[in-house]
Amino acid sequence: MVDTLTATTDVTTPPCNDATRWVRRVRLVPPSLADNTADADRLIRALQPQTGGHFIEIPLSLLQDLPGRLRQADYRVDCLLIEDRGHHLLTHVAAAAADAPLAGLAVDLGTTRIAAQLVDLRNGQSLAEAAVDNPQLTVGPDVLVRIHHSQSPQGRAALQRQAAEGINRAVTDLCAQTALTPDAIALMVVAGNTAMTHLLLGLDARWLIREPYIPAANQPGMIRARDLGIAIHNRARILVFPNVGSYFGGDLIAGILYAGLHRRSDTAILVDVGTNAEVVLGNRDWMIACAGAAGPALEGGMSRMGMLAGPGVIDRVRIGPAGDLRLGTIGNEAPRGICGSGVIDLAAQLFRNGWVDIRGRLLPERCHGRCREVDGQLHLDLVAAADAANGETLSIGQADLDSLMRSKAAMYTILETLTGQVGLTPEQLTTFYVAGTFGCFIDPESAVTIGMLPDLPRERYHALGNSALGGAVRLLSDTGAQAEIRQIQANITYLELNVNQDFMNRFSAAKFLPHTDRQRFPSIPSTAGNDA
Repeated sequence: MVDTLTATTDVTTPPCNDATRWVRRVRLVPPSLADNTADADRLIRALQPQTGGHFIEIPLSLLQDLPGRLRQADYRVDCLLIEDRGHHLLTHVAAAAADAPLAGLAVDLGTTRIAAQLVDLRNGQSLAEAAVDNPQLTVGPDVLVRIHHSQSPQGRAALQRQAAEGINRAVTDLCAQTALTPDAIALMVVAGNTAMTHLLLGLDARWLIREPYIPAANQPGMIRARDLGIAIHNRARILVFPNVGSYFGGDLIAGILYAGLHRRSDTAILVDVGTNAEVVLGNRDWMIACAGAAGPALEGGMSRMGMLAGPGVIDRVRIGPAGDLRLGTIGNEAPRGICGSGVIDLAAQLFRNGWVDIRGRLLPERCHGRCREVDGQLHLDLVAAADAANGETLSIGQADLDSLMRSKAAMYTILETLTGQVGLTPEQLTTFYVAGTFGCFIDPESAVTIGMLPDLPRERYHALGNSALGGAVRLLSDTGAQAEIRQIQANITYLELNVNQDFMNRFSAAKFLPHTDRQRFPSIPSTAGNDA
């Protein structure tokens, strides 16, 4: 089999040092009759040179036991100083010699999954990682359903509680792995799309889906964890990655930060496929972005056997010389469904072996007896009932393939339209980042074969893994990332595809395998498919 993309090392992360850590270590001159400065003022005076002389606030709950903390630590302390848009807040003071980590929590608040990682704020080292299903799935699988549900006060409150519940489940898992208590987590960073951010914060999201598509806020600022029901330290604050607009959220800002797209001298592209396909093109001088509906057919929404990657899910498909299907499943378990990478593999193999025509239509006479009609629709049997995990035949229908054709056409058209806006073609890109689970498991050869990704030399493709979580971890490891985030947000121009006629024209041409213009895909054999 052709190798899949593996996590790239082509991510340019600036080195961090003690000056860019959230925890600042200071040694105070103890008070005396000659220096009777108040304890709080003494600490602020020691910290201010590290803030440029800016005002530092100390919450009352910390102020109440500050004298004892300083004396027990012999006036040598680690201080967690959080900055947000010029405001500095001191939330934690601990003895510098303390063995227990002072932890930060990085969260990728996904529509389907919530991924989280614990980071030691003193040294930036990762401590543990966990992922849980988003409890909001019980309301609906997509943000549109959830936003409609949130339009009543009760619905909005319920969704907010569910988002917090999911994060708290991840915290419980992380603490079990590290033997820490939730009280050791003093800072949290969240990256999510605009809708998920609104639902976590309990913001009114109804205007995200109504023209002219306006968020309640793009920069929520510094939030108290306890106000959201997040069960970590009582004084912990949450920093939320900012949005650019309704369809370009903090998860993409985090992805750009992680990839270092904003630091590159050459122009590169970043693609993240989830509920939507979100794409950013640019370099250190400019960035242009857009989003489109290219994801549902790839993340479990396409058929009764479609599902997210997990044990027993088909993620690899090859067709042998005798027409035999060779299926790979995650964990080598009995097959129980198929995920996005498996669907792309399947479509590419069907096309290369002439089982479908250039429109993606099944050709029963070429499918070695695997086609049958179900409720008047052609289905291709992949796994016999006796071999399936649930004892039922696993098949994929023509409607599912049609959905994939639309998704792959949208993906390619988004890329083509976006590059065209700056006078480039996809083939001119030297670096192509693919983020998320989609990027980790996709076989670029298969994606190119069906015309989903441009026909570039395969070494130009780099998988980033979970770039949203990676960006959140980066922020916990380096306070300097805050300035970079502001730079990224300021440099992005968003292209609205819903009113772009050029996009619609290109989309029609891309709804064939691999494309109506075969010259765009020179590496794909002209014998692939069937023009009949």
